[in-house]
Amino acid sequence: MNRVPVTKAGHEALRNELKRLKTIDRPRISREIGVAREHGDLSENAEYHAAKDKQGLVEARISYLEDRLSRAEVIDPAVLSGERVVFGATVVLLDLDNDVEVTYRVVGEDEADLERGLISISSPIARAMIGKVVDDEVELKTPRGSRRYEILEVRFER
Repeated sequence: MNRVPVTKAGHEALRNELKRLKTIDRPRISREIGVAREHGDLSENAEYHAAKDKQGLVEARISYLEDRLSRAEVIDPAVLSGERVVFGATVVLLDLDNDVEVTYRVVGEDEADLERGLISISSPIARAMIGKVVDDEVELKTPRGSRRYEILEVRFER
């Protein structure tokens, strides 16, 4: 059973989503199925089939979340320190090709949100940064060619 790294905030978000699915979405869909059944012939009942499809998606998501939470290794970046890029680190990079600074935080796969600067530990850029320190260069091969970054800062925060 492989452990799944997740930040404290990410773990809380997964737990909240699971709770919502079990206490709000699952009962609501069950009621929708009951109402749709009352409409008669199930073979041609679009409402019934749509509700059953939603039920399948919700049950699959519940199973996925239960699995992830059971294997979660909660890591609080606020208690970490050091100079090396590790899970939970916030890293300021300088794109050496266009002199633009970018900031990323290395988080679990389920927490990744590039628009908020949260990158998955399994993403190519995170894998290239892990173990590096300030002033190290990181080279990333992309479909558009190679990109080079310099690590300007590594910090750990909530």
